[in-house]
Amino acid sequence: MGFLKVFRLLYVQVLVAIALGIAVGAIWPDFGVSLKPLGDGFIKLIKMAVAPVIFCTIVAGIARMSDIKAFGRLGAKTLIYFEVVSTLALVIGLVVGNLVKPGQGFNIDPSTLDPSIAAGYVEKAEHGESLPDYILSLIPDAFFGAFAEGALLQVLVIAIITGFACSRLGPFGDKVAGVLEDVSKVFFSIIQVIVKLAPIGAFGAMGFTIGKYGLAALLKLGALVATFYATSLLFVLVVLGLIAMLAGFSIFKFLRYIREELLIVLGTSSSESVLPQMMDKLQRLGAGKTTTGLVIPTGYSFNLDGTNIYMTLATLFLAQATNIDLTLTQELTLLGVAMLTSKGASGVTGAGFITLAATLAVAPQIPIASLAILVGVDRFMSECRALTNLVGNGVATLVIARWEGDLDRETLARELERGPSHGAAAPVPAHADAD
Repeated sequence: MGFLKVFRLLYVQVLVAIALGIAVGAIWPDFGVSLKPLGDGFIKLIKMAVAPVIFCTIVAGIARMSDIKAFGRLGAKTLIYFEVVSTLALVIGLVVGNLVKPGQGFNIDPSTLDPSIAAGYVEKAEHGESLPDYILSLIPDAFFGAFAEGALLQVLVIAIITGFACSRLGPFGDKVAGVLEDVSKVFFSIIQVIVKLAPIGAFGAMGFTIGKYGLAALLKLGALVATFYATSLLFVLVVLGLIAMLAGFSIFKFLRYIREELLIVLGTSSSESVLPQMMDKLQRLGAGKTTTGLVIPTGYSFNLDGTNIYMTLATLFLAQATNIDLTLTQELTLLGVAMLTSKGASGVTGAGFITLAATLAVAPQIPIASLAILVGVDRFMSECRALTNLVGNGVATLVIARWEGDLDRETLARELERGPSHGAAAPVPAHADAD
């Protein structure tokens, strides 16, 4: 009876599904590859409800803010935090790459590499947008177009404008905010239904990963993968741990609180697969709706700590593996360019690899064809990138909420001590709509 009770827990089901996916992919590779639609389907189901949740949360929050200037202050603090922490992640990747030297000893001749393997990623990187184009891309062609395409930043822009419009309508705007809050409850309920399928999605995604790339590829480049995972863990426990401590909570208790989301991300290799659940849990922890609604979706483009560590570490790995010595000036140039290219990456699997290709463009001495070395293990590192990104944005939300006075610290302490509840979502603190 005790075993059955434990097995009803979602995170236990996901953990078992991941183990089964690894076994199936290793024993029957072709069958494992055929399971890919299970993982893709689960992610699509979740993403279906993401845009409405963000829209309803942001509009209702802004419409009921007593001080609209506070929203501009919140946005400015969010971007400052993102820039400081993400730059620190880039620097850590650079430092670890120079100290550990995971690519040393590979002695790969660039002329022996097949450039066609990396060609697709390079082409996507070369079609990257200029800064003006990127800014214009944040404005959707049509109001509902952003929802149809699942463009989160476009939805965020629409939500901010709509929220300001509602704030000018007095009592009527307040009624609209109330309706949107009720609608958001429907979408959160939809997500609670969909998330029951997480074990199936994790099983399919992990079966595909192992079946397609195999454990052999992972072992071959084990030094890089191990270095990346260790560096990311160090970043989470030390850097984010220190930030969390200064904000008044334990990183270990926070990780325990979001363990279900972490396991789903591990299985699906995409941090977007748990975005709505994270918003729900952060509000349960006492973060205000407006802060949560702004920080999380913005962080998916501007605060990708795991992606940042990967970009600088992987760049140094490729240089070391092809026996190319980079000068300090070249490394600093790479750091500066990575600060820009990393901002366009999203939580979708493979985006980190594309931004790596864009970053390599400023170091022509490192052959683009060398990306082929990483193709076999990028999926394994994508999981770690997504996990680190998720934790980074969760910590950012709580820190910025406290910074803005939009965090119920008693609720935070109580919830972290109690741990995540399994079942219906706990009520959001009454203060959550306030600035």
